[in-house]
Amino acid sequence: MAEDLRDKLGAQHLPLRDQVLAALRTAIIDGNYLPGERLTEDRLAEDFGVSRNPVREALRVAEAEGFVVILPRRGAVVASPSSGTIADMFAVRVRLETLAARLAAERATAADVVALRALLDEGREATQRQDLARVAELNSTLHLRILQVSGNPWLSSIAKSLYLHVQWVFRLGAAERAPHSWAEHIQLVDAIESGDGDRAERAALDHLDAASAAAHENAEGGYATRP
Repeated sequence: MAEDLRDKLGAQHLPLRDQVLAALRTAIIDGNYLPGERLTEDRLAEDFGVSRNPVREALRVAEAEGFVVILPRRGAVVASPSSGTIADMFAVRVRLETLAARLAAERATAADVVALRALLDEGREATQRQDLARVAELNSTLHLRILQVSGNPWLSSIAKSLYLHVQWVFRLGAAERAPHSWAEHIQLVDAIESGDGDRAERAALDHLDAASAAAHENAEGGYATRP
């Protein structure tokens, strides 16, 4: 992982702190750094091939974003999404995604549905080969695409940072959750294609209820094992 990160960081045209921050987020979201894992500045500097200064700055931002907790005498550790955090996240998702599903059913074109089904195919294939980081990424991509298909630009504009956390929480439980999630996604896309807003809203709500229950169960288990 460290060699790949160094190559990517060197090729970007962003302030070094922002490059380190993006790489740190990705490593946490993808499960390379697990909840509760200690992240020393020296270790991250070595992993990313940079000095400690941009690492220190990136850790402060990552703490503000909720990906890292900085503890007295222990330093930085990867945050553990709590049941409260998950409840707050799904409270927002229920509002956003049920509305987006209804609007998408009313407004989706044939091309939109083809694009959604292509993502379903990618998700199924990634699930079959147990590429859980890719499955989590595609999960967020699908939901963001539905927000886009809804035709309401406000929905998409307010969702960007949220879906980094959605991807992270999904990844932490993906080994158990992924097959069920993609089956629910098929039902959701079928409902959108039907043009029935009520059906699409119900499909979105059913999916979110199941996803919320799984995320809470995983949080209550303490993220004790590698996902």
